[in-house]
Amino acid sequence: MSDGTFTIIDELQSICERFSISSLNRQIEAARDLAAESRFIDIAILGQFKAGKTSFINSLIGKSVLPVGVIPVTTVITRITRVQYGEQQRATVTFLDGSKIEIRIDEVGEYISEARNPANCKNVAVVDLELPVLEHYHGLRFVDTPGLGSVFKYNTATSEDWLPRVGAAIVAISSDRPLSESDLSLLRELMVYTPDIVLLLTKVDLLQPDQQAEVVRFFKETVQRELGVEFPIYLYSTRSDMERYRTELDRGLLEPLAKNHDTELQKITSHKINSLIRSCIEYLEVALKASQQAEHEREAIKKLIFDERVNYDLIRSELFLIAREQMIRTRDHITAHLHAKHSRRLTREIMEELREAMRGWRGNLWKFTRQYEQWIAQTMSAKLQEVSQTEHQHFFDTLHKARAGIARSITLFKNLLDRNIEQVLGIQLSDVQWDISIEEPAHPDITFAQSFDFHLDLLWFLIPMFLFRRAFERHFLNRIPWAVEVNLSRLAYQWEVVVNKAIEETKNKALRYVESELTTIDALLSQSQGQTEKIGSTIERLKQIKGKHGNEQCCMMSDEY
Repeated sequence: MSDGTFTIIDELQSICERFSISSLNRQIEAARDLAAESRFIDIAILGQFKAGKTSFINSLIGKSVLPVGVIPVTTVITRITRVQYGEQQRATVTFLDGSKIEIRIDEVGEYISEARNPANCKNVAVVDLELPVLEHYHGLRFVDTPGLGSVFKYNTATSEDWLPRVGAAIVAISSDRPLSESDLSLLRELMVYTPDIVLLLTKVDLLQPDQQAEVVRFFKETVQRELGVEFPIYLYSTRSDMERYRTELDRGLLEPLAKNHDTELQKITSHKINSLIRSCIEYLEVALKASQQAEHEREAIKKLIFDERVNYDLIRSELFLIAREQMIRTRDHITAHLHAKHSRRLTREIMEELREAMRGWRGNLWKFTRQYEQWIAQTMSAKLQEVSQTEHQHFFDTLHKARAGIARSITLFKNLLDRNIEQVLGIQLSDVQWDISIEEPAHPDITFAQSFDFHLDLLWFLIPMFLFRRAFERHFLNRIPWAVEVNLSRLAYQWEVVVNKAIEETKNKALRYVESELTTIDALLSQSQGQTEKIGSTIERLKQIKGKHGNEQCCMMSDEY
């Protein structure tokens, strides 16, 4: 990347620091990182959980290198899997402390799946795969990300900072569900960070040709109506016509990016810089308007902008109530679902399986008891693990409601703040996207009580099993309903803890966003006295940079082609 690009980024950072525009810090760092990266264009595969993102990358590779499962397996953005061309097949794990190790390709799942690396206990930051089979995509790096509806987020700072670093984006949307508000929000935010966005309609083998055409038409009309743009839409399936679908995507997106790597990387960087310049100018125009007023008028302006509806304490109380209301309901919701759907079924199944298992058990009471404890531990753990995996999406009702309520509150806050600024100063601010990722818990542990209220099995030498075996069998069978109820309640409690932790983090993240916006606007209004000329000249300077930067990119692309 040219020195001029870094000079622009440095100047933007200096301006933001000078005028306390903290809201743009993330984007500045992302633009700097991309400008420093000359080897790869990162192509992020984004979308909701089970949209087929990992399967898509595996199809590009030609074999199942990345784990795919019925539960979230690609864990958190802090555990990115980056796949790129390399002369030799290699997998490198980078840990959070900066250390690295090389592993076999078939060991990748040990580091990136929740099942084998729960709660990121191995402290993995990034897994990089280099594969000769991807020579066709030289200069591109595919980034496998978690489903947006199932992000196991253990490193908040890293995950929040990641999205602005996107080079190009493939947004995967499963054909078996409609375009959601979350998809539209993601697309709206991506437009700030990259000019290269495509929609990948996956699992199209589930649709007939006429249905495919209908879904594509619906997507195009919805995106055009909601966002005012039209993104390319590609069909994809890993079960039928995969080569045809991949060829179309190659020709439309991947081959142009690889063939014109340097130009495309410069274009992406320029897009980020232009978005930054536009946002910076808008903030400075707020400061300029305030600087043109007398001090008492500026105080009046601040009161009009920061009215009671955009008061931080009021918003904090509102978000606290939203979060608290849902957190109170979490345990009851999960418990009711688990007990209503699984209590009787599990009790019946486990009792039937126990009867069958006990037929083969031999030995005295002590041995009989140990066989029971081992069997019940393994069986109950497997049963509840299955329940946890198949039912976990039903546990997040309060999390989704909290997220929706907090999102509505923040959207209202931003709309009110922007409306006040426009009414008082006549300035329209662009939408500044904020993101709340849903944090889902790792699968809980199961515990068991002892087999007897006191250690009767220690007196095994006094108890003839040929006389009392049936009694002990009935005793163990009678404990099953209790064991099921206790462990279902424990399961509910463990999910309650982590779901409520996610709600709390969602609330705190929203408050950080509000605080950042209010701090930026307050600083622009408060520190502008006597700086009219300086602010005006800074705005003109940014406009010149934007115009010159745009012309340079046009010339570069003309020379390239």
